[in-house]
Amino acid sequence: MTFKSIAIAADHAGFDLKSTLLEELKSAGYEVLDLGTKDATTSVDYPDFGRLVAESVASGKADAGVVVCGTGIGISIAVNRHPGARAALCHDVTSARLSREHNDANVLALGARMTGEQVAKDCLHTFLNTEFAGDRHARRVQKLG
Repeated sequence: MTFKSIAIAADHAGFDLKSTLLEELKSAGYEVLDLGTKDATTSVDYPDFGRLVAESVASGKADAGVVVCGTGIGISIAVNRHPGARAALCHDVTSARLSREHNDANVLALGARMTGEQVAKDCLHTFLNTEFAGDRHARRVQKLG
């Protein structure tokens, strides 16, 4: 699957990294749906932003999603509560690649306080450019639904 449109969102802790990744996506030619938050100073709740991305991906408004909070844990949990959304919290390019190859993840979750900017960019590009391997992994992914 080639991703063309990407929904992206973050809470206040993830705002700066989200902004960096948003520009990275635009520069790479993706259609980007920015679902907020709009600044790093107003405290907001990560489940609200995880839900927005999950709904966008599950409904087909976006092909894939990117979510960011302080650790990536909370927002990935929020995304995974929605059928059709499969978020993977990644800390390096190996986890980003395997989340696509083995789990057909459609939402990349990152922790702004846990992952450096360059590593996050590398995870983003790896995630978006890795195909699902299918085969034995397909039956496992189907069991997640």
